[in-house]
Amino acid sequence: MDEHKETLRVGSAVRRRRRQLELTLAVVAERSGLSVPFLSQIENERARPSMRSLQRVADALCTTDVELLAAADPARTVEVVRAHDDTDLDHSTPEARVRELARGHHQLHALEFIGDHDEGREFQHRNDELMYVIEGAVEMEAEGRAHRLGRGDSLFLTGGVRHRWRATVPDTRVLVVAVGDHIEAVDDGGR
Repeated sequence: MDEHKETLRVGSAVRRRRRQLELTLAVVAERSGLSVPFLSQIENERARPSMRSLQRVADALCTTDVELLAAADPARTVEVVRAHDDTDLDHSTPEARVRELARGHHQLHALEFIGDHDEGREFQHRNDELMYVIEGAVEMEAEGRAHRLGRGDSLFLTGGVRHRWRATVPDTRVLVVAVGDHIEAVDDGGR
């Protein structure tokens, strides 16, 4: 699939931005000159705004149409990444590779680390992350505590946790799945 021809669901970006600003549809309608029903249809993906309408919505939300499109969700994407596909993100050494398992700008990131990587590098992501050891073993330091993980072990980190890790066995394979940094995590309280 050609990523540039993919249809974007801009309604989700409009809704996230409106909620971030704590605005009602009525306020956005008043600011943009568009009707509440039309804005509701945009947010629920039942209507696609023209570029002019999207600019009016963006102005009402104190952003730009470009920013809304960049934050849009791809529409119903199905993509296969084959084991032999060259999706290596880090070509530094053949012993240490990072393979992207889901390409593009999605709500979910999935990476496979093969071998070791820069063990001194500390990470801190905005949203939640899960690490799963496919093969081998790793040492993980998170919030000052050390954790040893072996084949089949997993570790969950909430957003904001500082961490670093290193492979302790050659040919270690680690799967890291994370909520995209461009997604604003929302605490729904009771859910």
